[in-house]
Amino acid sequence: MLKIGVTGGIGSGKTIVTKFFSLLGIPVYDADTRAKFLMAHDQLLKVELIKLFGKECFENNELNRKFIANQVFNNLEKLTQLNSLVHPAVGRDFENWCSQYQDLPFVVKEAALMFESDAYKQLDKIIAVFAPEEIRVQRVLMRDKHRSIEDVKAIIANQFPEDRKIALADYIIYNDDKQMVVPQILNIINEISLLK
Repeated sequence: MLKIGVTGGIGSGKTIVTKFFSLLGIPVYDADTRAKFLMAHDQLLKVELIKLFGKECFENNELNRKFIANQVFNNLEKLTQLNSLVHPAVGRDFENWCSQYQDLPFVVKEAALMFESDAYKQLDKIIAVFAPEEIRVQRVLMRDKHRSIEDVKAIIANQFPEDRKIALADYIIYNDDKQMVVPQILNIINEISLLK
């Protein structure tokens, strides 16, 4: 079984791409969603989070996302420490998840921070979803009504640069509102199928 990664910056459209994989019956692991779940439910990770942030990071036994976000916002050291706890937990969870699909030709892992977290090292091939920054900003503003242009640009500035993602990826899907995405996905699936 091959493990295929799908990554892209905020607003690039990686979730739309992975939804199409799902529609075709290909299992998709959503690393960002699982990270939130693990932070709230993985007992070892919870202990580590409390060591890092204090008991305030849980309120009524629920993860206090706002408190943690405030702790890491503009604090690179705390953010790095948080990621050093969460990313390995997600990596272990992904490996456990993969074990139930051993008979399939491939599975897909969607992760925004695939290169930043070194998650790409446990994958066989990487697909980068690309869209120009101005399109990405507009998509996020339409989707996330609570964000400002400054918020979105700050997130983009903190993500791995697009040109480096493209250079490291095995396949690129251009989601720039000019090219059709579905034929690009189908071509990649055909190429991946030949790898097995």
